[in-house]
Amino acid sequence: MSDLIAERGSARLPAPVVSPRELLPWALAVSVLMVVLVYFVGGEQGILSLVSGSGVHEFVHDARHLLGFPCH
Repeated sequence: MSDLIAERGSARLPAPVVSPRELLPWALAVSVLMVVLVYFVGGEQGILSLVSGSGVHEFVHDARHLLGFPCH
């Protein structure tokens, strides 16, 4: 058993290095996705509504309260 642990511990791999150029597209995609998500959770009602009716509002109702958006 101790041989197995020693063998596994000696074969260490270096941590992968990610350049900012490789990370930028992923960061932008995640940022856009988060902005869209916050819009639908927090602002999808009233004059800024993209979807008519209250379907989206009712679908994300609990998430609105969890994130602190008032809706009543």
